[in-house]
Amino acid sequence: MRRLFPVTDQTCDRTDARTEDRTPDRTHDRTDDRAGGATAGRARWGLDDLAEAYAYPGGTAPWLRANMVSTLDGAAQHDGRSQPISNDTDMRIFGTLRGLADVVIVGAQTVRQEGYRPARAREAFAARRAAAGQTPAPAVAVVSAGLDLDFTLPLFTEPLAPTLVVTGAAAPADRMAEARKAGAVVVIAGEGAAVAPERVAPALAERGLTRLLTEGGPRLLGQFVAAGVLDELCLTISPMLTAGDAQRIAGGPAVAVPEKFALTSVLEEAGFLFTRYRRT
Repeated sequence: MRRLFPVTDQTCDRTDARTEDRTPDRTHDRTDDRAGGATAGRARWGLDDLAEAYAYPGGTAPWLRANMVSTLDGAAQHDGRSQPISNDTDMRIFGTLRGLADVVIVGAQTVRQEGYRPARAREAFAARRAAAGQTPAPAVAVVSAGLDLDFTLPLFTEPLAPTLVVTGAAAPADRMAEARKAGAVVVIAGEGAAVAPERVAPALAERGLTRLLTEGGPRLLGQFVAAGVLDELCLTISPMLTAGDAQRIAGGPAVAVPEKFALTSVLEEAGFLFTRYRRT
């Protein structure tokens, strides 16, 4: 892997012996560990390099980061999944971002479609997370208005950190009761049944969860974008073309005025670009 921007003395390819823990959490289709992938046998950055490159900003204010992948022609998935447009390095970065986060925020449809499981503790992140006062694994926060969720799934029955259900105050009371019975923590972020996207980060921050990572889906990310609350986008640009009518990384109503983000870093490997953009 090489750094293209900002330009530093680390822009050349390099071999780093610290390549432990190459398998991210198997809780999303981009985390498949495919032996012999595109980067097999090539120089890789170690865990410390990636953690430094993707470190959250300091301070106590919540920081909402999104992590998505897109093809050259704007597709966020192929045949309904993102794995076909991903690669091994993208999945390592995916795992690193999870390893740095307090909580992973995901929409209910994505939970149902991609079979989310609880994040697992990873030895390579144990010391780093302990030093930061984090739980051994990030919690998962599911955003849902109707709470049409299967509370018997491992995401709710077997998490290391209790799964959170983020919903509105007027969500079905019986479903909130079912969520609590299953061990989930119900977080209210809206006066009606629907979640107010601008209230999600403050509601989680009240529980000490300030390093926020959303993995979509596109509709949830679109809501965060429309509300103007997204702080950072980590976007993998896949050197593939798919055509078709696949979703973009963000869906829903358009914003009145496009919001500009500033490019903060670009890494490259095997034609994939791993970019970071922050709100200006």
